[in-house]
Amino acid sequence: MSSIAALKQLYADIDALQGAEALMAWDQQVFMPPGSAGARAAHLGCLLRMSHELFTSDKMQRLIEEAAKEAEPGTEDAATVRVLKRALDQRTKIPATLVEEKGRLGTLGHEIWAKARQDNDFGHFAPILGQLIELTKQEGECLGYTDHIYDALTDQYEEGATKKSWDHMFDGIRKPIVELVAAIKEAGPVDDSALYGDWPEADQRAFCDHIARAVGFDFNIGRQDTAVHPFCGGPSTTDVRLTTRFKNYLPSAIMGTLHEAGHGMYEQGTPVEWAGSPLAGGVSLGWHESQSRTWENIVGRSHAFWTFMLPKLHEAFPATKAFDADSFVKLLNKVEPSFIRVEADEVTYSLHIMVRFEIECALMDGSLAVKDLPEFWNEKYRSYLGIVPETDSVGCLQDVHWSAGAFGYFPTYAMGSILSYQVFDCLRADLGDVDAMMAKGEFAPILHWLQEKVYRQGKRYTPADLVQRVTGKAFGPEAYIAGISAKYKALYGI
Repeated sequence: MSSIAALKQLYADIDALQGAEALMAWDQQVFMPPGSAGARAAHLGCLLRMSHELFTSDKMQRLIEEAAKEAEPGTEDAATVRVLKRALDQRTKIPATLVEEKGRLGTLGHEIWAKARQDNDFGHFAPILGQLIELTKQEGECLGYTDHIYDALTDQYEEGATKKSWDHMFDGIRKPIVELVAAIKEAGPVDDSALYGDWPEADQRAFCDHIARAVGFDFNIGRQDTAVHPFCGGPSTTDVRLTTRFKNYLPSAIMGTLHEAGHGMYEQGTPVEWAGSPLAGGVSLGWHESQSRTWENIVGRSHAFWTFMLPKLHEAFPATKAFDADSFVKLLNKVEPSFIRVEADEVTYSLHIMVRFEIECALMDGSLAVKDLPEFWNEKYRSYLGIVPETDSVGCLQDVHWSAGAFGYFPTYAMGSILSYQVFDCLRADLGDVDAMMAKGEFAPILHWLQEKVYRQGKRYTPADLVQRVTGKAFGPEAYIAGISAKYKALYGI
């Protein structure tokens, strides 16, 4: 057996363990009884340690070195070696005991966070958050960095990203977004109260499944359930799990479903022969978020999409028959500073991410203490969005990420919003009148273009290389700023 073949075989064992971890994590948020958190924490901690030890074994090190000599430059084998070499480099720097403890505390942290959020009790969550922050700092020190500890953490989610690169990204969009929000505010308020009401959950669920299927999510290798915080997960690219949540605001579950379906279709688009291999799945979180934002915002909030989908909405919810496509899309794209990130409008969304980015950096470098987090959070919302949360449940307790010790993740959400427009501009150039296609319910050409250009590339290229290959230029905010400015100036008549 060649070294490449032996390397892939060893990774298959690791992938099986990681699949079990993912399924248990999904189950925790969807079906697991709340009293089972202790056992689940122990089980997940053990699995994380086992996969870590297997990944960092002498055998893995030896096979990567031997495979690197066999692989022809530019081939899939060479990409496999590159991906595994980077992962091995990161993992060998972190002790297995730290991996196990962070996994155990993260599992417990989720249950404590969910209870704290439900009860609006930050004090209940603060102790374990402090422990997770300390473990994350240890992780950052193990990984190493030059300028800021945040560099080591965020590179795990977006290869090559640093605090400085995120600062540069936010500097490029902050002023245009703030100016656009101000111009929209001057145009006057939009009354979307008609979208709030007692919408039957069963009808919402059926409609959400319908739109996910319509845009191309494959329910033969996927499913959708409910969770406190919507997410996309699952054990493999052929077993993808979406979740949404149902509220009294009708678009909440609809847009959440389109968002998570974007993630899901990216995973499902992996070449079948790569399933379970190091090249399977999305290449980075920024790229992943670009696809969820594409299907949620560029497709799902468009006039063309609702030209086709509105009759089905009327059928499912007769009270919406008062809306035509023009009026419904105006309500759906209402821009107004709000508290909940996952339900924020497209324009103010990145301001929510800026808040979290600045807080994470402060927590990691020690300039912000956990006990001061709620006050710091509220002041940032006052500064960036002009509003102050009345409770921590809609403030610093709203996101699930910190309960698992996931720091360095949030900036990729803003990157995804920016990249979605950069990529979709190229899609439009290739496909022609995309709006005419969507208005007729023809979403397959969009999905097939994305599959060919992005999804089927998996992790073969680095994130930056893939941006260059797909768009012909480096990642930048120009298309995003031009796109949302034109869209919302037209909607608001400014």
